[in-house]
Amino acid sequence: MRISNIFRNFAVEIQIFLIKLSIMDISVLVPLYNEAESLPALHEWIVRVMKEHNFSYEVVFVNDGSTDDSWSVIRSLQTKDSNVRGICFRRNYGKSAALHCGFQTVQGDVVITMDADLQDSPDEIPELYRMIMQEGYDLVSGWKQKRYDNKLTKNLPSKLFNATARRVTGIQLHDMNCGLKAYRQEVVKNIEVFSEMHRYIPYLAKNAGFTKIGEKVVQHRKREFGVSKFGMSRFVNGYLDLMTLWFLNKFGKQPMHFFGLVGSVMFILGLIAIVVVGGMKLYALAHGVRAMLVGVNPYFHLSILMMILGCMLFLAGFLGELIIRNSNERNNYLIKEEL
Repeated sequence: MRISNIFRNFAVEIQIFLIKLSIMDISVLVPLYNEAESLPALHEWIVRVMKEHNFSYEVVFVNDGSTDDSWSVIRSLQTKDSNVRGICFRRNYGKSAALHCGFQTVQGDVVITMDADLQDSPDEIPELYRMIMQEGYDLVSGWKQKRYDNKLTKNLPSKLFNATARRVTGIQLHDMNCGLKAYRQEVVKNIEVFSEMHRYIPYLAKNAGFTKIGEKVVQHRKREFGVSKFGMSRFVNGYLDLMTLWFLNKFGKQPMHFFGLVGSVMFILGLIAIVVVGGMKLYALAHGVRAMLVGVNPYFHLSILMMILGCMLFLAGFLGELIIRNSNERNNYLIKEEL
């Protein structure tokens, strides 16, 4: 039994090595958390689509610290299908971490991401592949135009969220957070998905220079197993993450452009306010008019506060510039082509 396991593991390693050397059409990346019931049906569906269209492929399941039997199911699928690969986290890190590790692993020319709850249809894969390979898109995002979710608790917040995202990012997608997406391999190898930024992968790709981003209407199916992980906290955090990403993209390389400007404006306004307060006091003294003492004038204290805050913001920008100057990422540029 032990010898057979050794040979089986050796065969798997050889196959992975050969996969890396050969050309693979598609990598299907499936991050999951407690989706044991849906995995066999999802795998069977993906395999059927791949065989019907003669794609060379791999299916990479990333188990994000599931507490059910998801990893056991993935192990079982891998013993039956050598195209299946798996990554298992020790605990739940979140979807962004699962995608990040999966992106480092995949080898296909086109990478397809989809959720494991059977709400994304693998039948969409051939058309997504065609749009990447033939129409030249860097990234194609799905749009679940007709949804079967609760309209009040999920559909309406999703529409508000996507409207804001389109406004901030300039990317005209109806469903930026759709789990079903297709990427050129070059895209996933040159973006870093961190924190909860998986919602904004198209924006990350755009910031990395991959600007040909398209959209395709896809099917949305009702959940058959398990429960949804969506909650209002994700909706709120989504807006905060969007603002963070926008700020880092705009001022991450030049923090002084933001902190220095705001700090300088506050300092100048505070200085002008102090001059006005002092001038009013001198005018009152010169004309024998009773006036409030400068030291107890609330406008004087507000002026001092503005000047102090201005200095602190300016110093924050200065420290940010020093940190950036000593960062290993300061000269990290993506080169498309060399002659």
